Amino acid sequence: MEQQIEATLTGTDSTIDGTIQAITYGNFTNAYEFKSIDGTLHLVIAKEADGEWIRLTGTEPYLSSWIDELAEQIS
Repeated sequence: MEQQIEATLTGTDSTIDGTIQAITYGNFTNAYEFKSIDGTLHLVIAKEADGEWIRLTGTEPYLSSWIDELAEQIS
């Protein structure tokens, strides 16, 4: 596993600070988990075989733009 890296997502009212860590989730060996510092947001994303990033699981509600924001910070 890789080390955690700091990340920030753009919320509707403010930014959300947290960390991203590489994980294995089901059949996805290239999944990444975001956890907010305050514990209110959890999001797991992965890259599909066609290169598209998708949300696998996480807290509700969530903004679909967070998938792209996390993917940019992972790259």
